[in-house]
Amino acid sequence: MRVVIQRVKSSQVAVDGEIVGKIGPGLNLLVGIADTDTEAELDWMVRKCLELRIFPDKDASGDRFSKSVQEIGGELLVVSQFTLYGDCRKGRRPSFDRSASPKVAIDLYHLFVSKLRQSGLTVETGIFGAMMQVSIENDGPVTLLLNKEHTE
Repeated sequence: MRVVIQRVKSSQVAVDGEIVGKIGPGLNLLVGIADTDTEAELDWMVRKCLELRIFPDKDASGDRFSKSVQEIGGELLVVSQFTLYGDCRKGRRPSFDRSASPKVAIDLYHLFVSKLRQSGLTVETGIFGAMMQVSIENDGPVTLLLNKEHTE
């Protein structure tokens, strides 16, 4: 599983010109599901996204990475992004062989969102499989790539 995690002041996702998800301060999560992912990878990624300390402590000067999204009561926008598993090493066209099939990925994606919602934070989403336009007001900017590969 791969997630591009971005600290944002605001973010929104639109489909066919209509906003389907919108948040204020928090995290924009672009989520890629691999063909080998299981619930174990989702559980690890949920914990990491909720507990990663990438927000400033407004009471202390200088420490820009002291609070998690949970600690600040931030919001989450989760957008499916199968292209995160695009392999560009050969040729001029990406290969998506490592991306989970849509039949598999949709269930894991919805489970991931459900687990994030258990935190009590506001969680908005795009529409799985749709052509989406994502607008991000990155804060910092702070952008990280999280990976959790399935291990036997």
